[in-house]
Formats: sequence, C-alpha cells, structure tokens
Amino acid sequence: MRGIYHASATEYRLVDATPRPPMLAGLRRTYEGEPLLESDVASDPIAQFTAWFQDALDAGLPEPNAMVLATASAGGRPSARTVLLKGYDERGFVFYTNYESRKGRDLAENPRASLLFPWHPLRRQVRIEGTVARISHEESAEYFASRPYGSRVGAWASRQSAVVRSREELDARYEELAARWPEDPPVPDFWGGFRVTPMELEFWQGQLDRMHDRLRYRRTRPGWVLERLAP
Repeated sequence: MRGIYHASATEYRLVDATPRPPMLAGLRRTYEGEPLLESDVASDPIAQFTAWFQDALDAGLPEPNAMVLATASAGGRPSARTVLLKGYDERGFVFYTNYESRKGRDLAENPRASLLFPWHPLRRQVRIEGTVARISHEESAEYFASRPYGSRVGAWASRQSAVVRSREELDARYEELAARWPEDPPVPDFWGGFRVTPMELEFWQGQLDRMHDRLRYRRTRPGWVLERLAP
C-alpha cells in the first residue's frame, strides 16, 4: 500500500502508510550477575549442564528444554529451528524428528550440528557443537510410545517440510490416520531420534559492559579441556 489520502477542508494530501522498521540501535539491556569462574564449574561438562538446567527448571523458565538446532546441507546451506531436548547423558543430547524433514536431510548429508539453549531470564546461554547420528529404533519406539496420542498421529500425518496445498488437506490427512489407528499408532519408519555427541560445550554468563564470561569445554583424547574465551 503506497499511502492513503487524508482530506481537510481545503486540501487532500498523501500520507505514507508504509510500515517502518523499529529503531533497534537503542534496544539493549544491562547484564549483571555473579561471575562465572573456572573454579566454580564442574570438571565434566555434562555435570555442569545438569546444574544449569536445574537452575532453569527452578527459575520456572518456559520450556527450558527448547533449543535452537542449526544444521547445514552438504553444500553448506545453513538452516536453524527450535526443537525440544528429550534426553541427554554422557553420550550426548537427543531430539526427535521426521527423518525426511529438512533437518533430517541435512544431517544425512552433513552429520554435524550446533545446539543453543537461550536462557535469557538467567542471563545465560549454552552452546553445543558436535557430530550427529541416529539413535536405535528401540530407543525411538520407547519414546514414541510415551507421546500423547495426538502427537503420534501427527507424526504420521505431517510429511515435515513438504509443501501442502492447504490446512484442510493436512487436517483431512490427520482425520484419515486417526480413523485408521484409533488407539495405538505404530512408529513411522521415517521418524526417530538423533543424538548430538558434543565436541565442544560453551557456557555463557552475561556481565556488565559486555564483558561476558565464556567458558568452553573442548573434547580431547584424554577427556576435556576447559578454556576461557574473550567475549
């Protein structure tokens, strides 16, 4: 829309109604909190992640297991989206998806990924980089059985990342599959879990004057090396 005319008693004038981007330069907040020191963190990064994850739970953050998953195709085209962490241990961090989705295709071509937990109310972030592999069918089936019925039908109904003609088409597909499996949908062969095996984990704590604390655990053959990164 180029504009609208406002009439007065004596004239018409054209008023520009094009939406303007907000002014962003002044959007900032001051970070202030306890410093993150090498002497304060666990020697094992998974233990440190558990401590911070518990802090996020105790603070009542909405969906503290929400994480940004970044992947890239074989040609290097990047893509990012938010997924949910559904399990982790010393082996790595697990999420579930349609293997035929864009992220599934990316990981088949280029089995590396980055995760980001943006716990902004705590002035914290955790960044994880690593290699990715599918988990076993048995593990995926166990988790699939724990999902709500509607989510299990939805996994069948949505060919994730594929183009659909309309919402009505998607809803009709869901109703068709719900009628086929009114109680216990099986695990789709195109759906399951991935595990990100971490090679690096960075714990970020916001500080005054953008002098943030960044502690990185880097995997080496004997174990983990702890390093401080400049903010």
